[in-house]
Amino acid sequence: MNSVVKGTGYILVHTPDMIMRNGTTQTTEMIVNPGSEYLKELPNHIRTYDQAVNYYPNQTYIGNMTPAELAAIEGPWYDKPMENAPRYGKFGEIMPEAEFYLLMQTCDVFDLMRLHKDFVAEHLEAFKANPIIDETIVARVNAGVEQDEIEHFVNDEHAEGIYYNDKLVGYLKRAHDVDVNLSAHVMLENIVSKASSVLATLYAVQNAGINKEDVDYIIDCCEEACGDMNQRGGGNFAKATAEIAGLVNASGSDVRGFCAGPAHAIVDAASLVKSGAFKCVIVSAGGCTAKLGMNGKDHVKKGLPILEDVLGGFAIVITENDGVSAEINLDMLGKHSVGTGSAPQAVISALVTQSLDKHGLKITDIDKYSPEMQNPDVTKPAGAGDVPLGNYKMIGALAVKRGEIDKKDLASFPAKHGMMGWAPTQGHIPSGVPYIGFAREEIMRGEIKKAMIIGKGSLFLGRMTNLFDGMSFVMQTNTAAEAQAAAGVSEDEVKVLIGKALKEFAANLIAE
Repeated sequence: MNSVVKGTGYILVHTPDMIMRNGTTQTTEMIVNPGSEYLKELPNHIRTYDQAVNYYPNQTYIGNMTPAELAAIEGPWYDKPMENAPRYGKFGEIMPEAEFYLLMQTCDVFDLMRLHKDFVAEHLEAFKANPIIDETIVARVNAGVEQDEIEHFVNDEHAEGIYYNDKLVGYLKRAHDVDVNLSAHVMLENIVSKASSVLATLYAVQNAGINKEDVDYIIDCCEEACGDMNQRGGGNFAKATAEIAGLVNASGSDVRGFCAGPAHAIVDAASLVKSGAFKCVIVSAGGCTAKLGMNGKDHVKKGLPILEDVLGGFAIVITENDGVSAEINLDMLGKHSVGTGSAPQAVISALVTQSLDKHGLKITDIDKYSPEMQNPDVTKPAGAGDVPLGNYKMIGALAVKRGEIDKKDLASFPAKHGMMGWAPTQGHIPSGVPYIGFAREEIMRGEIKKAMIIGKGSLFLGRMTNLFDGMSFVMQTNTAAEAQAAAGVSEDEVKVLIGKALKEFAANLIAE
C-alpha cells in the first residue's frame, strides 16, 4: 500500500538583526558600496516581531488561515495587519529572535556559540515556556559569558557577532583556523539551519501524534551543506537534527537539489516506507540566512518594509498506511529529465502531464496544484511577478492545448486549481511543500481528492550544469480500504482499522 502523510510542521523565525549581518544582499553591499543609501535607509524598513506575526501570509504558513481565506483578502497584504494574531498555529509557530538564539545555542555541540549571561537570564523563562521545547533541550542552555569574552572573540578571533536590537549579545566562533568550510560565517549559517529544522521537526512529531521513538529515519533537504575542506557538503544535517530533537531510534541523511530538494526527499521517504525499509520517515528542512532581505533593495526603493525578515522551516512525517491519512501515490511521479530542455513550457509539461498521461488523466483531474508558492508581496515589487500565478497560467495553457478546457476558461483556472502564494522566498521552503499540511486535511475531509506537489530547481546555480530540475508527486484520498478488500481482508476488519484511524484524526483536531 502507499505510504501516507501522517503530520506536518511549519515554523517561521523573525530575525531582524540577521538581515543586515547575514543576508547576502546586505553583506555584499557592505563590501562593494559600504556608504550606499540603501544601507543607510534599511534600518527604517525593518518590521517588529508583532508586525511579522500580524502578517497574513505568515499566519497562513503556520496554519491559522487557509489559502482560500488568504485569497479572500485583497493584496498587497503588508499594509493590512491581522488584529491580535497568535504566535502559535495549527502547524507550528513564529518564534522571536531572542528565543531562537537560545535554541541555536542548544544545537551547538562543539562549544562554538556563547551568549551574554544577562541575555540568557532575560530570555530563558520565555524559552522554557514554549510548549514544544522540552526539558532535555532546556538543559542544554549555557549560563552565558561576560561581555569581555564576547568582544574578544568578535574583534580578535574572527567570530561572528550575535546581535539583538543592534546590540552585541553573543558570538559564534570558527571551528577551524584555516578551513573556510568551518569559518564562523559558515558555522552560523549551518547552526541556524539546524536549529530551525529542529523546531519544525518537533512540531511535525507532535502534530502527527507519534512518539519520538517511532521515527526510523530522517532526511534533510535544506539548501545549506555542512562539511569540511576534505568533504565539502558531506552532511549530515538530518542526523544532527534528530539528535537534538530526541529521535533516538532514527538514522538519516541529506538530499540536495536546490529548490527541488524537498520534492526529491519526499519521494525518497515515501519509497523507503512503501518498500518496508522503514515504517516512519521525516523529511525536514531549516531556513537560510543568506536569503534574508534578498530583494531588500527593491523593497526599500518602493517604500516597503523588508518582507524577507523570517527564516522558514518545515517537516513532513511519512508513515505506513493508516487507512485514513492522505496517500503519496508513487505511481504518479513527474520528473525533469536530462533531455527535457529548459523551456518553461517543457519543464511544466514534464512535471505535470508526464504522470497524468500514464494514468489516462486530464490536467483538470487534479483538484489543486502546488508549485512555487512564493508570496507575491515579496516578488512583485522585485520585478519577478506573481510566481504561483505564472505557473498556473502555464498549466492552464497546457490544458487548453490538450483540449481539456476551453480557452475562455483559462482565466478561471488559477483560482479553481491553484492558490495565492504565502511562503517566504527561502528557496526550498516555497517549493510546493507549504501546501502539504493543508492538502492532507482537505483530502481527509473529502474537499478534494488529488493534489499535485511540484518542486522546481535551478541546478545551474552550482555552475556544474545548465540544466533545470524538478520532481512532482500526487497526494490523494486514502485507498487502503480498497486494497485490503482486494486482498481478502474482511469488511469488519477494514471498518475497525478505519475507525481507529478516524478517532486519532478527530482527537488531533480537538487538541488543536
